[in-house]
Amino acid sequence: MPQESSRGASAHGLHRVVVIVDADSNPFELGCATEVFGLRRPELGRELYDFRLCSPEPDTLMRDGFFTLSGVAGLEAAEAADTVIVPNRPDIDVPRRPAVLDAVRRAHARGARLVGFCSGAFTLAEAGVLDGRRATAHWQWADSFRERFPAVSLEEDVLFVDDGDILTAAGSAAALDLGLHIVRRDHGAEIANAVSRRLVFAAHRDGGQRQFVERPVPAIPDESLAPVLAWAQERLDEPLAVADLASRAAVSPATLHRRFRAQLGTTPPAWLTGERIALACRLIERGEVRLDAVARSSGLGTAAHLRALTRRETGLAPSEYRRRFGPDSLT
Repeated sequence: MPQESSRGASAHGLHRVVVIVDADSNPFELGCATEVFGLRRPELGRELYDFRLCSPEPDTLMRDGFFTLSGVAGLEAAEAADTVIVPNRPDIDVPRRPAVLDAVRRAHARGARLVGFCSGAFTLAEAGVLDGRRATAHWQWADSFRERFPAVSLEEDVLFVDDGDILTAAGSAAALDLGLHIVRRDHGAEIANAVSRRLVFAAHRDGGQRQFVERPVPAIPDESLAPVLAWAQERLDEPLAVADLASRAAVSPATLHRRFRAQLGTTPPAWLTGERIALACRLIERGEVRLDAVARSSGLGTAAHLRALTRRETGLAPSEYRRRFGPDSLT
């Protein structure tokens, strides 16, 4: 369950995120980390993170020799990080160098948050910090991971796992899902939505969704769910049911369920609940203090239901969520 961070901030007052890059690291996951945590955010009027790259060597050859990364800090940069994103690699059978594993262990010992994208879970497991913990990895390597690290509770059919101070994402694209989840956990739903809009990426895909989502070439006519999703998002305060969505899409409820599973990896009720929770969080962030009004406007019904779902989704009661992410949190 998400927990409030007890880690400090950089000299600039920002949470410091450091990515460790090692030989044969994947450029895509490095790009995901840079896009989510490293870009300047003039549209927000403030920066979210102090972001740095580091490597055990001055020059690091990336995966398959695509390019050489140079000019980044040494591993000592990880010593001052609040969040450390560990390196992944395409060859899971090649052990990480001891200096990298030692840096991960030291970061964990001092309370830094650790993040593994894709095969980065192998790095965390090799460092020994995942023993007795929950994690995920790409489905292609699930059997190998379980065989090598039996002390880790592997959840192989989810997008990402948030185990408090250690978070892991399954495949490459799930790195963006986990990155946005971390932004939401640190800065609230409104900021996470703004970051996702800049990425032109789905603002919220729950970590429990399946890794493998079938995406067949669409038949004619177009079977995209986008129109019905947009229609529903404008009516979240109404008592929408699966039958309403199916009617709007001009299909049977069974067909709608199949399309949701195929295109989104979830069910219509689960999607509706996730959208309503996200809307409720945004309303709280914008200053609405009446929980019954938030519950009505987001379609969650009652204040009691709102409290239960907000705590389940964010790990915080609405009052605590308001304290952390409401208008007064920026003053």
